[in-house]
Parts: sequence; structure tokens; C-alpha cells
Amino acid sequence: MFGFLRRKRPAPAEPDQAVAASVASEGARTDKSPDPAPAGNAAAANARQLVPDRARVADASPPAGAPPSVQSDAPRQSWFQKLRGGLARTRTALGAIFTGSRVDEALYEELETALLAADAGVATTDALLEQLRRKARSDRIETGEALRAALRDMIAELLTPLERPIDIDRAEPLVMMIAGVNGAGKTTSIGKLARHLQIEGKTVLLAAGDTFRAAAREQLARWGERNGVEVIAQQGGDPAAVAFDAVSAGRARGTGVVIIDTAGRLPTQLHLMEELRKIKRVTGKALEGAPHEILLVLDGNTGQNMLAQVKAFDDTLGLTGLVITKLDGTAKGGAIAALAHSRQDRPIPVYFIGVGEGLDDLQAFSAQEFASALLGA
Repeated sequence: MFGFLRRKRPAPAEPDQAVAASVASEGARTDKSPDPAPAGNAAAANARQLVPDRARVADASPPAGAPPSVQSDAPRQSWFQKLRGGLARTRTALGAIFTGSRVDEALYEELETALLAADAGVATTDALLEQLRRKARSDRIETGEALRAALRDMIAELLTPLERPIDIDRAEPLVMMIAGVNGAGKTTSIGKLARHLQIEGKTVLLAAGDTFRAAAREQLARWGERNGVEVIAQQGGDPAAVAFDAVSAGRARGTGVVIIDTAGRLPTQLHLMEELRKIKRVTGKALEGAPHEILLVLDGNTGQNMLAQVKAFDDTLGLTGLVITKLDGTAKGGAIAALAHSRQDRPIPVYFIGVGEGLDDLQAFSAQEFASALLGA
């Protein structure tokens, strides 16, 4: 079980009344202890990792050393099936190559074509095939199914550095700045994230920094109403001023998390990218060290263009994490492997991936689950 929200101190045993009512309306959920953190990550092993939007059963007197929370498997299983459905086209294409095949040069040529068609890119495809050939020789792999299992493990290993939770307790307020191109699903992701943070006992304040598009403010306001969260907004105002006001209000009120929406923009719109720098700079004046998280929302259907977006926004802002949406549609999936391969020197974690419009459709990224959805169990 993987969670994208990490707690360094215990969360309140009981959520506030508004959150409790919201959780109750979602229906009761059964619970299960979370799996341990990945080996080698001592900090994560000692920290509290939670899968979002899973109602917790309060334990008044937990035994010493017991897991701090319990969670249901059902939403994660449902989400994984949607992820498998979203990547079905790629999985089917790859599966046809391996099924009933012997390991020979013809198979490698077909696999190269399929990986390129899945948006893995030339450099990533070449690296995977070279590694796969060495593995096949050293382990004497002779069947296509065994080779598929080896490739699945390689892709999971490649993606593992992208798998990391957010520490939501490291600052108060924790300031999160959200960026992305038009139509990537930025505002919807903010609404879902706000709800998950509430479930964790955090108070949330939203900043409507997309002052360019009126519909963006209205959309964020609807999410605010749905979650019972206040939205700081200005009609046609300076987005940096909105961000400053929101962070200042969050400090004054003792808010747990302030999430700043920004206007969608293309990386080539240099004047708008400069506006993002201004928002970041002004936010730091409102609270030293802010923004603590700078997330880029990416449309999973953009393929190799995803790499160019990440580079441009990272050069401008210094990204701390990614949100990849719309993996329930025509996304091919290989671009995430290309992203991991191209940024091995500075991996940017994929905090969340989305497969639909429901609250449970935004979940923590798991390298093993993604590799399984891409290549089959």
C-alpha cells in the first residue's frame, strides 16, 4: 500500500465536524494496516504514510508500536482496474509480442517498435532493450513470457525513484503552488487534493491565482463549496497579489495547507512563465521558505511533450513534484518511463496519478502497479 501523504507526527484522532460529516457521507470503509515503506528509505519507514481519502477507524488506545492508521483496499483496487483499463491498448500491443514467442532478434525488433509506439522514446527504448538483452543472456531466458516479466521488473526499477510521498507536516501553513498548461486538469486536481488533505485533519485554504480565466475562479470556487474550504480570489487582480494575500491569511488563521492555483500556460509563453517566477518570489515574501511544494500537473495523453514541459517548468520554478492526469483515456504510458530515464540525475517524484473524475481516482503513484498495468501481471 502506498500513500502520497506522509505524516511526521500523529494526526488528530478525530477530524473536525465538517470533515467528519463529509467522511460519513462517503460511507463506512473497512481498514487494513499499511504496507511498510520501500527498503532503503529509513525516513519513510519511520514516517506515517497514508493513502488519501480512506476513512480511518479511530483507536482510542493503540498499542505501542502499532500502525498509526488503518485503510481500505477497495478504493485502491478499483483505481488500479481503471489504470489497467487506461493502459489497455499498450498492454495488449506488448502482450501480443511476448505471448507464445521465443526470444530471438525478431521479437526484439517488434518490441522496439511497440515501445516507441507507446511513447517511451528512442533513448529509453534503446536503454531498456540493451538491458533486456543482457538479462536474457545472463539468465538464459528463452520464452517471451519470461522476457515480459524481466521487462516489467526493469520498468518498475526505473520508475521507483519517482515514487515518494509528500511530507504534509513540515511547515504550517504548508504552501503548495500548482502549475501546468491549459487543460491538464490543474483545478480539478487541486479540488481532489484539498479533500484528501481534509481527511488527514488538515485545514485548507485555496488561492484562485488563475485571474486570467474567469471560469477558473468559478471552478475553484465550486470545489471550495464542495469541500467547505474558503477560496481567496480577486476579480482580474494580480495573481501574485492573490497568492500573497492567501499565504498571509493562512498564517494569520493557523491554516494547515494553502494551495495556490495558477493560470494555465505554454512553456513558450515567456512572459507568462515570468509571471510564475513572480508568484513564487512574492509567496516567499509572505512566508519564508514558501512555496514548500511546487507541483506541475501533466496531461497523460501528451506523450513525449511531457518531457519538454517538465524541463521548462523545472527551469523556471524548480519543481518538487508532478501530478499526471487522464490516464484513463488514450494515454500510452511509456512517456512516464521516458521521464524517469531522462531525469535520472534529478528525478522529480510523481506524487499522484489520476484516472477519472472521482475523489478516489487521484491516487499515489506506485512503480510496481504502473509497470503491472503497462505490461500485465
